[in-house]
Amino acid sequence: MPFDPASLKFDAAGLIPAIAQDAQNGDVLMMAWMNAQSIERTLETGRVTYWSRSRQSFWAKGESSGHVQTLIEMRIDCDRDCLLLKVEQAGPACHTNRRSCFYTAVRDGTEVEILKPIE
Repeated sequence: MPFDPASLKFDAAGLIPAIAQDAQNGDVLMMAWMNAQSIERTLETGRVTYWSRSRQSFWAKGESSGHVQTLIEMRIDCDRDCLLLKVEQAGPACHTNRRSCFYTAVRDGTEVEILKPIE
């Protein structure tokens, strides 16, 4: 069955959350938003393209930093309202220069930094 982005459940702003996961080791790298056009661009080019809510524009991951995400596989959750992007990540995924945006853990009621920036 051919994939149709219109079959997904977008929010009122036409967006759907997309979680980027390292295809090799399963690490969760980041979460960002996509719309139907950014999904189509990603599938056409193989380079992950998100929708920036703050800039109201497309951004291909790594376009300024060089930390590109190459799509390995796109998965759709059971409710069709969230995407999982299995990616090959070049360099850090987070704008803070960390491998993952999820670098803070809550342990015993305290926030703990568990990933340092890549030097």
